[in-house]
Amino acid sequence: MLLDELQRYAAADMLPMHMPGHKRNGAAFPWLERLGCGLDLTELPGFDNLNDPQGLFRALETRAASLWGAKDCLCLVGGSTAGLLAAVRTALNAGGSLLLFRGSHRSVYHAAELVGAPLYYLTPSTDPRLGVWRSVAPASVEQALCTHPDVHLVCLTSPTYEGVCSDLPAIAKICHAHGALLLVDAAHGAHFGFGAFPQSAVQSGADLVVQSLHKTLPALTQTALLYRCSDRVDGALLRHNVTIFQSSSPSYLLAASIDGCVDYLAREGDAAADRWLAALSDFRAKLTDLQHLALDFDTDGVFARDPSKIVLRTDRTTCSGAHLADLLRERFRVELEASAGNYALAMTGMGDTAASLDRFARALREADRLCAPGCAPPPVDFGQLPVSRALPGEALRAPGRFRAPSDAIGRVSGEYVWLYPPGAPLFLPGEVLDERLLSLLQTGADLRSTRGGLPDRIFCAE
Repeated sequence: MLLDELQRYAAADMLPMHMPGHKRNGAAFPWLERLGCGLDLTELPGFDNLNDPQGLFRALETRAASLWGAKDCLCLVGGSTAGLLAAVRTALNAGGSLLLFRGSHRSVYHAAELVGAPLYYLTPSTDPRLGVWRSVAPASVEQALCTHPDVHLVCLTSPTYEGVCSDLPAIAKICHAHGALLLVDAAHGAHFGFGAFPQSAVQSGADLVVQSLHKTLPALTQTALLYRCSDRVDGALLRHNVTIFQSSSPSYLLAASIDGCVDYLAREGDAAADRWLAALSDFRAKLTDLQHLALDFDTDGVFARDPSKIVLRTDRTTCSGAHLADLLRERFRVELEASAGNYALAMTGMGDTAASLDRFARALREADRLCAPGCAPPPVDFGQLPVSRALPGEALRAPGRFRAPSDAIGRVSGEYVWLYPPGAPLFLPGEVLDERLLSLLQTGADLRSTRGGLPDRIFCAE
């Protein structure tokens, strides 16, 4: 394993007359010693090159491709963001338009901006109580591709941030019948395909798949994998584009965590996944009698769900999702993943245990007792798309100025406005800002923007 090689090298007393500048001198820089700087190496002889793998990394990528069932696999230390940027640029190398799920991560929009691709959207229905996107229906993909024959790439997010999955095998067949490639942002689904979890996107018929290891699996933050799943994708071009968006000085500490994760999954993946699922089943069984809070949401319009995501509904209480998150943090020392409107999101992972989930269940039972019954207002509806006046790249280059949110309504946005997490844009550059922006601000949603505008100001194109 790469970690073993790093440890052997660190013990060999080699004089480091090369990067990085800390020189593995933990005694002089104690904060770096605590971070493991003694193993922080660079592309030395015998350690391969992540961006041109021939040895250790080539073997790692081969093992990962075999484990998930892909033709090729590329290791990423720049997160799924780097993989999505490279995948979109590869798929649209010869031009064409992009058809994407409106709730896609902002990196997909940034990729379209970089290649100058026209955008069309897939807008599934949303849960009426929470505003959570439901599954993308295969029929909607068929209709969109018939309407827009210039589409060369379809991009879906499955599972979504809240764990909603779409029927990828059916959608892949439709895409290929229309001559389009299918890219799946499965950043939150790297654990799929193990144990009794749903089928992996890699085995769904998609052409390109991106998965974050760190979100649910035992790997360090910023680690991900990019899979080439069909010969419709040029493997050499894909590798070239990864080198554009990934650092030329990749972290070997992050890479070693990818190696360890792949090795662990090859040995223990199915058993670990089933232990995780059993603990989740026990967790949910302990909370069937909640009085005010509720777990998960209706499955109408949902093809499948990821059971590892726990959606905590507050729509039957006077609490918002943000209030519940604050309550759990301040009273019970439980930190949730995110909150938005009438729900909050708890993410579980392979590192959770029956004991950690039992502690969470006890905290939720107490929080349920403290939440007063009530009726929450309906969520802000983003199923109706804003009016578009320009492509994102055009609006970003246009002159403009910052305005207060109330003064921005009715004007063309000159920046992205997104909810973070998960980082899916609510308004794009070139779209007309409407009253939903103020509604979101009033709910206390954690909005972000390209130029640091919200919540005090937002950049508007003139």
